[in-house]
Amino acid sequence: MTDEKLDQILKQALAPEIKNSEIRVHRRRKDKMKKLGNIGKAAAAAVVLAAIGTLGLGYFDPVLAAKIPLIGKIFEKVEDDVTYSGDYADKGTVLTNEDHAGNLDTSDYFASDKGITLTASEVYCDGYSIFLTVNIEAKEADFTHIPEHYTGMNVADGRMAAGFYIGGTWSVDGSSPEYLENTFEGVVIDNHTFAGMLKVNLAQKAESSGELSLNITGLGYDDDRMLDSEEISASHWTDGSWNIAIPFEVNETDVKTIEIGEKKGNITLDSVVISPYQVIVHTTTPGKQRELTDDRRKKLLSKDPDMTDAEMFEALGWSYEPCQTIVFNQDGEMLYSDMEMPGRAGFAVQGKEIKTLHIFVFDNLDDWALMETEGMNGSAANKAVISKEIHVK
Repeated sequence: MTDEKLDQILKQALAPEIKNSEIRVHRRRKDKMKKLGNIGKAAAAAVVLAAIGTLGLGYFDPVLAAKIPLIGKIFEKVEDDVTYSGDYADKGTVLTNEDHAGNLDTSDYFASDKGITLTASEVYCDGYSIFLTVNIEAKEADFTHIPEHYTGMNVADGRMAAGFYIGGTWSVDGSSPEYLENTFEGVVIDNHTFAGMLKVNLAQKAESSGELSLNITGLGYDDDRMLDSEEISASHWTDGSWNIAIPFEVNETDVKTIEIGEKKGNITLDSVVISPYQVIVHTTTPGKQRELTDDRRKKLLSKDPDMTDAEMFEALGWSYEPCQTIVFNQDGEMLYSDMEMPGRAGFAVQGKEIKTLHIFVFDNLDDWALMETEGMNGSAANKAVISKEIHVK
């Protein structure tokens, strides 16, 4: 995407329009965020607004926070504001509880290094992703300057969450390590405490129980006092070692998979998964006929840890034809597009009713961007390679 096209999308995404200087600030971050793939209009707004300042952060009184049990209740605390929002009551498994004195009932799920303590709180798995809540404490830090970003489709929704960067790898049941690509999303509790949720997308569908191993090598966050600096991403970064093994059970309640298998041109719409918090669209493109083995991926990432799958295909001399996907529900509401990778596009449900899905798959980025602007009934709909209506209920 050209810088001019990016500017256009960003200006359309924000209300009121942002200044050109603020767009330049975002462009400095663009390389840092490239692993997120093609982000939608609302996601672009989220990234920019995270960069251009603190947006009405509210914090608890530290004294009161110390008296309110937080660990074991983080889903409840963040579930209305994070990207993958929804009612997590009775869905997640509590790993660690906290009493009113701040005492934990187990020490199995925490790690400390470099003055930062990370405690796993709750976990939920729909078979396709693992949603993990954590508490991060650092006695010498001041988290109150972490900027928030929008997590809803519209600025008017007023949904915002703070972000905490994470570096390292994850694996399930001894599988080959995968690089952590998401951030913790959540709330700043006080100067020294952050409560958030991490979403990990599984490469293969989990069928039952398992163990998630987090091998974290770095933690960091932005600071709204340093936004004028040339490098603004994770201006507070700490290298270290935080390793936690987290058991999980697959909860398939309210999870539905619909097989489709419709092929048009070079794209196949394979299936759609609907869970309480996300919609996943699985596709096949010509580039996906050649799989990146773990050994090949590790070798390429050793040269460039930020290399995307598309760049790996190019480095290997393989063809790679990505597609872009947009999803609407029966009311014409566009679902929040979080990230798209080869073969999989993820969308946040965010409490919307899902009776029918309207899925549009494009092979042209400009047509995809136009549909985000026009909506489901715009002219770009006719340019989709695949358009499919799926009845869920």
